[in-house]
Amino acid sequence: MTAPVVTRFAPSPTGFLHIGGARTALFNWLYARGRGGKFLLRIEDTDRERSTPAATEAILKGLTWLGLDWDGDVVSQFARKDRHAEVAQEMLARGTAYRCYSSAQEIADWKAAQEAAGVSYAVFQSPWRDADPATWPEAPYAIRMKAPRTGETLVEDRVQGRVTIRNETLDDMIVLRSDGTPTYMLAVVVDDHDMGVTHVIRGDDHLVNAARQQMIYDAMAWQVPVWAHIPLIHGPDGKKLSKRHGATGLEEYQVLGYPAAGMRNYLTRLGWAHGDMEIFTSEQAMEVFDLKGIGKAPARLDFKKLENTCGHHIAMSDDAALLQEIHAYLAAAGLPALTDAQSALLEKAMYCVKDRAKTLPELLEKAHFALISRPVVPDEKSAAALDTVSRGILDSLTPHLQTASWTKDALEPILNGVAGENGIGFGKLAAPLRAALAGRAATPSVFDMMLVIGRDETIARLSEAAA
Repeated sequence: MTAPVVTRFAPSPTGFLHIGGARTALFNWLYARGRGGKFLLRIEDTDRERSTPAATEAILKGLTWLGLDWDGDVVSQFARKDRHAEVAQEMLARGTAYRCYSSAQEIADWKAAQEAAGVSYAVFQSPWRDADPATWPEAPYAIRMKAPRTGETLVEDRVQGRVTIRNETLDDMIVLRSDGTPTYMLAVVVDDHDMGVTHVIRGDDHLVNAARQQMIYDAMAWQVPVWAHIPLIHGPDGKKLSKRHGATGLEEYQVLGYPAAGMRNYLTRLGWAHGDMEIFTSEQAMEVFDLKGIGKAPARLDFKKLENTCGHHIAMSDDAALLQEIHAYLAAAGLPALTDAQSALLEKAMYCVKDRAKTLPELLEKAHFALISRPVVPDEKSAAALDTVSRGILDSLTPHLQTASWTKDALEPILNGVAGENGIGFGKLAAPLRAALAGRAATPSVFDMMLVIGRDETIARLSEAAA
């Protein structure tokens, strides 16, 4: 019987959640969820000087916004330090690690001597590796693992393929410092083992760590997980993603008004492919996501493609769900919340504003007519359509609307008739109607706006504009 898949996301809470980290979390989530497995979350907070509760909160909020739920409680790596130390002591007992009493100065002197001898690269060879216990001093010591000195270590990676590391380049790394605190390398392996992680899916900047961590698994006779090291995300210019390329933190994308479903879709496709699949739901992605679809080359962030993907998802969204996302966007961006009346009108207007909007701010601009209250103040472009003649035509239109059936089929002949009576085409009438109803030159159709805001509000806006 195959063991259930268990993946994890293990960020360090030293800053915002980088978009690259968000994609790593997404890949882990999709892989586990698509196989009925578990997706775990661990906060690697052993760097006590740089780890902050605010950064942890930002990570949790970012993952929640992206729609990535995790199983069980969030694990704190720092809280498990005693367990890490326990494993280091067990390695000592097994003979796969040893006490090292070398001081920092002695190690620096050794490296300086190697450089003086013309050795450009050398790993520290501790004199305590095979020392007789009778020679151990009464002094603090670090615990180092015994790395193999000859041969090669093979890392079988599901993305990068077989990676070979010469053992002579691997040092006897410290697993427990002389002050009793565990190192990152030990903590990661112990946590992954204890949490039952079967697949380690992470950035390829950790690929070199896999060989060293694999030695700890071997030293403890533990099952090595499946490795999958994914390429990093680069900017559009092919260089490492940085602030000069635009938003790099996940929360910035919510503030910019990208919908979460669109972000999930885009990030899934960023470095992974499945045939010609471009637009898909998370459920569809879970069904087909696999490790062999991940490319080896760094993915390039493409904001135009992101916007196009998000536009598709806005158009596909359920109206009520989209309204809730807009409320969350406004709160995240520090913008005024919608009133109950505005929310009701916006939901009513969704059918005519969500098509072709690529971001939530674009959607809100299209829905401007449903969110404003009288008096409607036209912008400069639309105000030009409200000349004396146009205001007179609007004034003559309002009596026809008092008793009309409030449907497009009934309104269309009325508006066309008034336009004909004044010797103009409907297009000439539409411009002042847009200015009166929305105060904008670019809006949904005048019929859609009239149907959304209703008879009384339509007549009131037209009367004000005519006056």
